[in-house]
Amino acid sequence: MILAKSTRQYVYLGPGHRRIKTISLRQRNRQVQANNTCKNLYMQLEMKMRPAEFIVLSACTMTLTALGIDIMLPAFSQLREHFGLKPDSTDTAKIISFFFMGQVAQIIFGVLSDRFGRLSILRVGFPLYIVGGLAAAFAPSLEIMLAARFVAGMGASAVFMTTIAGVRDRFVGNQMARIMSLIFTIFLFTPIVAPFLGVAILSVSSWKMVFLTPPLFAVIVFLWSLRLEESLPREQRVSLDWISIGQSIRKVIGHRTFLRYTGITTILFTALSSYVASSEHIIGEIYGRPKLFTWIFAGIGLLMSCCTLLNSRLSSRYGARRVIRWLLSIYTVIGALLLLFTFALGDPPDMLLFFTCVALLLAINLAVEPNSSALALEPMGNMAGMASSIYGTSFFFIGAFLGSVISQLMHNSVLPLVLSFFIFGLLTVFLVYSDSRPPGEQTS
Repeated sequence: MILAKSTRQYVYLGPGHRRIKTISLRQRNRQVQANNTCKNLYMQLEMKMRPAEFIVLSACTMTLTALGIDIMLPAFSQLREHFGLKPDSTDTAKIISFFFMGQVAQIIFGVLSDRFGRLSILRVGFPLYIVGGLAAAFAPSLEIMLAARFVAGMGASAVFMTTIAGVRDRFVGNQMARIMSLIFTIFLFTPIVAPFLGVAILSVSSWKMVFLTPPLFAVIVFLWSLRLEESLPREQRVSLDWISIGQSIRKVIGHRTFLRYTGITTILFTALSSYVASSEHIIGEIYGRPKLFTWIFAGIGLLMSCCTLLNSRLSSRYGARRVIRWLLSIYTVIGALLLLFTFALGDPPDMLLFFTCVALLLAINLAVEPNSSALALEPMGNMAGMASSIYGTSFFFIGAFLGSVISQLMHNSVLPLVLSFFIFGLLTVFLVYSDSRPPGEQTS
């Protein structure tokens, strides 16, 4: 039996394309929602781990990526002194860049996870992250430290990718968007706590202890993750050969819905990574208030977490596609206002005005991500591992690279960042509204 879709109805076709039954679009959406609800309930019954524990554990595994970045920012001054760099040297920024570059390994781990399951790759990622973190802490030179950071980034990519794929295996539709939002709400407490934790550690120890904190935390999460069960059944795994891999890649990158929402995430992450890489320079050099760095960074992180929690409630009530349209429209309006204020009041604009707008933009940015990831991965089925790896590589590697280009343009001006917020807002609004499906329709 074939299901054909017209503009306002679905038609069930039998042999010889003979019409069997016609249903309305609303009826079809109700069928999809019912199927998704049944799958969600079935997966929850199959899980020995309670959903609340699964959400917290998933948030902790994803936190390893953020912890491997945010906690180290306050230690950069000691690192420059330790390696004999100039006080204004930007070489320490490579510590973050090489960690992001390690995310390119998601492509490989995605293929392997679709073949061998999520747990196998998760248990490879943790040792890579831990060993890379330990090697970076005791590296005798900056070059060796950068290589170790690349290895740690590879481990983080495996953990991050399998976590998202595992959520996709267990939940679908708006329920997946809600679960991802709850995970990100917990995950976003990292940028709130990590800078203060880094400063606290530096007050009683050295930068090496700051670098040791992420791998030590990873050991605890790794032991906890042993309670997880495999989410990809053997019968749904794909064979490991170049033909099937090529077919999977073509199917993933040829899917318009996947490309649309992956593009949105990548564009937004470009602005986010540019701000994170330049935040210390903006606050300390452009505005001349270095003592406020930790408080501003943490305050923005708190707003991000609150906005992501709000998104989980809105997505459950109104649907992920409708909410993401609202959020991106607001994002673009705020970006336009910030650009207007920058031209009207001078560059840089008033500090309170600038960081208020930036906080709102970044909060919306992170609130959008769970929805865009859910919408991108929802139609992928048993190719969720491959799709998740391409998705993660795109927004981590490509987004971070483009963000570094913007950061290089900000010497004594915030205009490149402000302009990017506005342009990226326009691009994402175009992409999200080019999805011609009605907001209430879900992928079957």
